Amino acid sequence: MAYDLEAHVYVSGRVQGVFYRASTRDKARELGLRGWVRNLPDGRVEALFQGEKDRVEEMIDWCHREPRMARVSDVEVDLRQLVEKLNGFEIRY
Repeated sequence: MAYDLEAHVYVSGRVQGVFYRASTRDKARELGLRGWVRNLPDGRVEALFQGEKDRVEEMIDWCHREPRMARVSDVEVDLRQLVEKLNGFEIRY
């Protein structure tokens, strides 16, 4: 049985200026996830993914290896039960 999960993710490496946010948004929407993605001043990308457990886990795996122009050095993940359901998936500025 599928259940909703939330993952707060921080991605380190060369992840800004390489279409990481746009690619993340597109993949999350493809998987039917809700949430957001944004750049942080320290060079990392932060994202929040909400959706079915299997799809959230697939998105986390994707964060380690995509998009091709990015060079991911680390992905920190905080998994938790869904508290407040978001609508859609967006890039935050």
